[in-house]
Amino acid sequence: MIKIKPVETKAELDEAHAIRKEVFVVEQQCPEDIEWEFEEESKHYVALNEEKIVGTSRWRYTENGIKMERFAVLKSQRGLQVGAGLLNTMLIDTRSLGKKIYLHAQLHAAPFYAKYGFKPDGEHFWEADIEHVKMVFNPTE
Repeated sequence: MIKIKPVETKAELDEAHAIRKEVFVVEQQCPEDIEWEFEEESKHYVALNEEKIVGTSRWRYTENGIKMERFAVLKSQRGLQVGAGLLNTMLIDTRSLGKKIYLHAQLHAAPFYAKYGFKPDGEHFWEADIEHVKMVFNPTE
């Protein structure tokens, strides 16, 4: 069973960083310098499967609201609802804060976020040589 929890220790954050490095820097070849922006002001989460950290995500306040980002799941754990658990937990934790919730979805992941109430908002754009679309959470539609 997948368990989601906020990061509480440096060791947990180090494991989250290792997963992000594997997924974004190694697999997707994102520039490493942009991967570590906004670390201090972000609220980080980890997903555990049998007490082993297998996924991570974070959210932070921006001038536009609450931005959810850096969803990363180990390749061996994909398809096990790890991303869904991370997203649902962060939505539970942020919905009551009274801010717009949004994310920048890689285009291939946009249908996943749409299942949870996110709607495309604007034109597609490129970040780290990957096509993205801004998506805004709207649970009432």
